[in-house]
Amino acid sequence: MAEYDYDLFVIGAGSGGVRASRMAASYGARVGIAEERYLGGTCVNVGCVPKKLFVYASHYREDFHDAEGYGFEPVTPGFDWQRLRDNKDAEIKRLNGVYGGLLDGAGVTLHDGRARLLDAHTVAIGDTTVRSRYVLIATGSWPFVPDLPGAELAVTSNEMFHLDALPKQAVVVGGGYIAVEFAGILAGLGVDTTLIYRGSLFLRGFDDGIRSFVADEIRKKGVKLQFDTDVTRIEALPDGQRRLHLKGAAASTLDTGLVLYATGRRPLVDDLGLDAAGVELDERGAIRVDDAFRTSVPNILALGDVIDRYQLTPVALAEGMAVARALFRDEPVKMDYEAIPTAVFCQPNIGTVGPTEAEARQRYGHIKVFESQFRPMKHTMTGAAERTLMKLIVSAADDRVVAAHMVGPDAGEIIQGLAVAIKAGATKAHFDATVGIHPTAAEEFVTMREPVRS
Repeated sequence: MAEYDYDLFVIGAGSGGVRASRMAASYGARVGIAEERYLGGTCVNVGCVPKKLFVYASHYREDFHDAEGYGFEPVTPGFDWQRLRDNKDAEIKRLNGVYGGLLDGAGVTLHDGRARLLDAHTVAIGDTTVRSRYVLIATGSWPFVPDLPGAELAVTSNEMFHLDALPKQAVVVGGGYIAVEFAGILAGLGVDTTLIYRGSLFLRGFDDGIRSFVADEIRKKGVKLQFDTDVTRIEALPDGQRRLHLKGAAASTLDTGLVLYATGRRPLVDDLGLDAAGVELDERGAIRVDDAFRTSVPNILALGDVIDRYQLTPVALAEGMAVARALFRDEPVKMDYEAIPTAVFCQPNIGTVGPTEAEARQRYGHIKVFESQFRPMKHTMTGAAERTLMKLIVSAADDRVVAAHMVGPDAGEIIQGLAVAIKAGATKAHFDATVGIHPTAAEEFVTMREPVRS
């Protein structure tokens, strides 16, 4: 009888876990995977995929208005929330099936249910027990709601995708990208929306110029911003409304139909049997791993949101590839977390790659900053006040472009291409020598000649 049932057993069938299991199987490993909720993890089910579908939906209101400037007759279309929600559900169900097919096609055995470690090599899934040479934990993260009176009256991003009805008013609490994105979605769908954040400006960790610019643009879209404000308790009112009791710069109370808490996500490590196996957590509650994603128990590995490095789907995919190659092809790969591009699907979008201006000054000393703000060509005929911001940061010592930041339509699409150039070490001279595509917004990145500061 074989000592192990599997060469690799993966706990969690999200992006990272599925990629690692498929690649390991393609290298000849016997692979099993367990999932207790839904195939595809957060991104596919309650994250980036359904959220971007909602972003598309929320932008049509503006599109109908903008069309008038191009000769179309004014219209006031009706909106059916249930139809949007149900169509989204159908697409997610299709993607769940795609993920199941990928696992089956790769020869990975899928176990439905919650998996727990019994020891370093033994995993229990319901009444089934399996033993594996290696175990990979890829359980992701879960929305965090502070412990305050009435917290149970709030919803998280998980529930937002399944609301029975859209409220007339909503309050979003939080200052990260999830909060900002949902504030834009709600406002775009016609909801009277307020965003409350305890800090002086949201999107901490992004470039300060980007943060200020986005705040101005979001206000133009009708989102009310209340900074330096925190919620002390939530009260249920007889008419079904929620009353927020506030402290800080804002009014003492605020009544609303829905309270969405988007105050971050925590690694999902509860009830995994980590203690029984001897797996250590770090001070943030994430699973502690080394550069090879090995935990304190050498044959147990972890990746993705549960290690809380970068909570981004493409990062988890790359980590899954690295794990599979190291374990079953003897090709150790050290993940490069430098210059990871990312986007925030607020309205207008944010796209960014490389350090912020403040970080670049610390890292490189002398830098040059190139920046441009303008009204997109589309809006010269719509009357909309929306503006675009583009920014390049250059290391003065070697002329290398080290960062690009953008706020504007399709920012993520544009920054993806610039990320390749920055990763390849392109200089400002290379940007200047590149012929722009006219007329586009993207050409601005190769026509900025004079730094605004250095």
